[in-house]
Amino acid sequence: MSVSVRVASPADIPLIMGFIRDLAEYERLLHEVECTEADIRRDLFGENPRAFCDIAEADGVPVGFALWFYSYSTFRGRAGIYLEDLFVVPDKRGVGAGKALLRRLAQRCVEADLGRLEWSVLDWNTPSIEFYDSLGAMRKEGWTVRRLYGEALENLAES
Repeated sequence: MSVSVRVASPADIPLIMGFIRDLAEYERLLHEVECTEADIRRDLFGENPRAFCDIAEADGVPVGFALWFYSYSTFRGRAGIYLEDLFVVPDKRGVGAGKALLRRLAQRCVEADLGRLEWSVLDWNTPSIEFYDSLGAMRKEGWTVRRLYGEALENLAES
Protein backbone atom coordinates (compact mmCIF):
# COMPACT_ATOMS: atom_id res chain seq x y z
CA MET A 1 0.00 0.00 0.00
CA SER A 2 1.37 3.40 -1.00
CA VAL A 3 1.04 6.16 1.61
CA SER A 4 1.45 9.85 0.79
CA VAL A 5 0.90 13.11 2.66
CA ARG A 6 -0.49 16.28 1.15
CA VAL A 7 -1.45 19.70 2.44
CA ALA A 8 -5.18 20.02 3.03
CA SER A 9 -7.25 22.36 0.87
CA PRO A 10 -10.62 24.05 1.45
CA ALA A 11 -12.26 21.17 -0.45
CA ASP A 12 -11.15 18.93 2.46
CA ILE A 13 -13.18 20.76 5.10
CA PRO A 14 -15.92 18.08 5.33
CA LEU A 15 -13.23 15.38 5.44
CA ILE A 16 -11.35 17.21 8.22
CA MET A 17 -14.58 17.58 10.21
CA GLY A 18 -15.23 13.86 9.80
CA PHE A 19 -11.74 13.04 11.07
CA ILE A 20 -12.22 15.41 14.04
CA ARG A 21 -15.48 13.68 14.97
CA ASP A 22 -13.95 10.21 14.52
CA LEU A 23 -11.00 11.17 16.72
CA ALA A 24 -13.32 12.62 19.37
CA GLU A 25 -15.39 9.43 19.33
CA TYR A 26 -12.25 7.29 19.72
CA GLU A 27 -11.13 9.49 22.64
CA ARG A 28 -14.62 9.30 24.18
CA LEU A 29 -14.96 13.06 23.83
CA LEU A 30 -17.49 13.45 21.02
CA HIS A 31 -19.76 15.41 23.37
CA GLU A 32 -17.06 18.13 23.56
CA VAL A 33 -16.84 18.86 19.81
CA GLU A 34 -18.09 22.37 19.12
CA CYS A 35 -16.05 22.95 15.96
CA THR A 36 -17.93 23.67 12.73
CA GLU A 37 -16.96 23.68 9.07
CA ALA A 38 -17.06 27.50 9.25
CA ASP A 39 -14.48 27.40 12.06
CA ILE A 40 -12.19 25.19 9.98
CA ARG A 41 -12.63 27.42 6.93
CA ARG A 42 -11.77 30.55 8.94
CA ASP A 43 -8.84 29.16 10.93
CA LEU A 44 -7.14 26.92 8.35
CA PHE A 45 -8.00 28.58 5.06
CA GLY A 46 -8.97 32.15 5.92
CA GLU A 47 -7.09 35.40 5.48
CA ASN A 48 -4.96 34.80 8.59
CA PRO A 49 -4.55 31.02 9.06
CA ARG A 50 -3.99 30.03 12.68
CA ALA A 51 -3.62 26.29 12.13
CA PHE A 52 -2.62 23.92 9.35
CA CYS A 53 -3.59 20.45 8.24
CA ASP A 54 -2.00 17.58 6.36
CA ILE A 55 -3.95 14.65 4.93
CA ALA A 56 -2.54 11.12 4.68
CA GLU A 57 -3.71 9.02 1.76
CA ALA A 58 -3.27 5.29 1.24
CA ASP A 59 -3.48 4.37 -2.42
CA GLY A 60 -5.08 7.78 -3.08
CA VAL A 61 -7.80 7.41 -0.40
CA PRO A 62 -7.74 9.78 2.62
CA VAL A 63 -7.07 7.76 5.78
CA GLY A 64 -5.89 10.29 8.35
CA PHE A 65 -4.91 13.80 9.23
CA ALA A 66 -2.57 15.93 11.31
CA LEU A 67 -3.79 19.32 12.49
CA TRP A 68 -1.03 21.55 13.83
CA PHE A 69 0.12 25.10 14.57
CA TYR A 70 3.31 26.96 15.38
CA SER A 71 4.36 27.33 19.00
CA TYR A 72 7.36 29.00 20.61
CA SER A 73 9.90 27.75 23.13
CA THR A 74 11.55 30.47 25.17
CA PHE A 75 14.00 27.89 26.53
CA ARG A 76 15.04 26.74 23.04
CA GLY A 77 14.76 30.24 21.61
CA ARG A 78 12.92 28.96 18.56
CA ALA A 79 9.48 28.33 17.19
CA GLY A 80 8.24 24.76 17.02
CA ILE A 81 5.21 22.81 15.90
CA TYR A 82 2.45 21.73 18.24
CA LEU A 83 0.47 18.81 16.89
CA GLU A 84 -3.10 19.29 18.07
CA ASP A 85 -4.62 16.20 16.47
CA LEU A 86 -3.29 13.09 14.76
CA PHE A 87 -5.79 10.50 13.60
CA VAL A 88 -5.78 7.51 11.28
CA VAL A 89 -8.96 5.57 10.58
CA PRO A 90 -8.90 2.31 12.57
CA ASP A 91 -8.89 -0.10 9.64
CA LYS A 92 -5.85 1.68 8.12
CA ARG A 93 -3.68 1.78 11.24
CA GLY A 94 -0.43 -0.03 10.68
CA VAL A 95 -0.04 0.91 7.00
CA GLY A 96 2.32 3.81 7.82
CA ALA A 97 -0.05 6.78 7.61
CA GLY A 98 0.56 8.00 11.16
CA LYS A 99 4.31 7.72 10.75
CA ALA A 100 4.12 9.50 7.38
CA LEU A 101 2.19 12.40 8.93
CA LEU A 102 4.69 12.70 11.80
CA ARG A 103 7.63 12.38 9.38
CA ARG A 104 6.27 15.29 7.33
CA LEU A 105 5.97 17.44 10.46
CA ALA A 106 9.51 16.47 11.51
CA GLN A 107 10.73 17.43 8.01
CA ARG A 108 9.04 20.83 8.36
CA CYS A 109 10.80 21.33 11.69
CA VAL A 110 14.20 20.44 10.24
CA GLU A 111 13.70 22.46 7.03
CA ALA A 112 12.64 25.60 8.96
CA ASP A 113 15.15 25.15 11.83
CA LEU A 114 12.35 24.81 14.36
CA GLY A 115 13.17 23.77 17.91
CA ARG A 116 10.76 20.89 18.48
CA LEU A 117 7.67 18.91 17.56
CA GLU A 118 5.36 18.41 20.50
CA TRP A 119 1.94 16.90 21.24
CA SER A 120 -0.16 15.35 23.99
CA VAL A 121 -1.60 11.87 24.27
CA LEU A 122 -4.27 10.56 26.62
CA ASP A 123 -2.70 8.48 29.39
CA TRP A 124 -4.96 5.48 28.69
CA ASN A 125 -4.14 5.38 24.96
CA THR A 126 -1.55 2.61 25.17
CA PRO A 127 -1.38 1.81 21.42
CA SER A 128 -0.58 5.44 20.59
CA ILE A 129 1.91 5.77 23.45
CA GLU A 130 3.73 2.64 22.27
CA PHE A 131 3.76 3.98 18.70
CA TYR A 132 5.19 7.34 19.83
CA ASP A 133 7.77 5.57 22.01
CA SER A 134 8.86 3.51 18.98
CA LEU A 135 9.67 6.79 17.19
CA GLY A 136 11.82 8.02 20.08
CA ALA A 137 9.31 10.57 21.40
CA MET A 138 10.05 11.54 25.00
CA ARG A 139 7.52 11.77 27.80
CA LYS A 140 7.47 15.11 29.64
CA GLU A 141 7.79 13.97 33.23
CA GLY A 142 6.54 16.28 35.94
CA TRP A 143 4.26 18.34 33.71
CA THR A 144 0.49 18.55 33.97
CA VAL A 145 -1.57 20.20 31.24
CA ARG A 146 -3.84 23.00 32.44
CA ARG A 147 -6.62 24.62 30.46
CA LEU A 148 -8.97 27.59 30.77
CA TYR A 149 -12.04 27.71 28.55
CA GLY A 150 -15.68 28.72 28.61
CA GLU A 151 -16.88 30.54 31.70
CA ALA A 152 -13.55 30.26 33.53
CA LEU A 153 -11.74 31.89 30.59
CA GLU A 154 -14.33 34.66 30.38
CA ASN A 155 -14.19 35.25 34.14
CA LEU A 156 -10.41 35.65 34.09
CA ALA A 157 -10.57 37.96 31.07
CA GLU A 158 -13.08 40.18 32.88
CA SER A 159 -11.31 40.21 36.25
